Amino acid sequence: MKLFRRLLFWLVAVPLLLVILLQAYFLLQICWWINFNPSSTSFMRQQLSVLQEKNPDAQLQHKWVPYNRISTHLKRAVIASEDDTFVDHEGVDWEAMQKAYEKNQKKGKVVSGGSTITQQLAKNLFLSGQRSYLRKGQELVITYMLEACMSKRRILEIYLNSVEWGVGVFGAEAAAQHYYRTSAANLGAAQAARLAVMLPKPRYFDKNQGSGYLQRRTELILKRMNYAEVP
Repeated sequence: MKLFRRLLFWLVAVPLLLVILLQAYFLLQICWWINFNPSSTSFMRQQLSVLQEKNPDAQLQHKWVPYNRISTHLKRAVIASEDDTFVDHEGVDWEAMQKAYEKNQKKGKVVSGGSTITQQLAKNLFLSGQRSYLRKGQELVITYMLEACMSKRRILEIYLNSVEWGVGVFGAEAAAQHYYRTSAANLGAAQAARLAVMLPKPRYFDKNQGSGYLQRRTELILKRMNYAEVP
């Protein structure tokens, strides 16, 4: 009986405790970031490591700017393109996730996530780009932590300052400088729409800026932007 209890402890209790401690770590980090800006994210560190494998001196293009120094055009464009119910949902768009699940089932692999802006931020802050249902489960837990602790405005501010926008390009300020030689505050509507459309495949569009899809999708987002609600 003692041996059974010992095995049960190591097989169940210890892994469960480690999971709880990990969630506590995530929560403490999120609480800290309510008032303090993250200097980097898990995804940024991963991409820097990849770049430095080829060039040890490689650095990321990234500069934090406050919410009020990011163009409203960009905020509207990103919401219109990535998550048009951002201000209304509680972190997860279950209808979008159901559609993504059905698509994945047809393909026989994970090809779509149906992620909201908050879910994307959860992944960028703490997780990897690898697609799996286990990672998706952890992403959901972190998503609800973010929504419980932060305002929509703060979530969008951190997202726009940390999301990938090209090869080694992270955040709205770096993206504005990289593509348009201007600041995030001065982005026009068309520029903002184009940047928003790049988000699902930023490294691809960084190298393929003449893409016909990019132009067509940009025109569509330009029409939708006026209807996007910004926190």
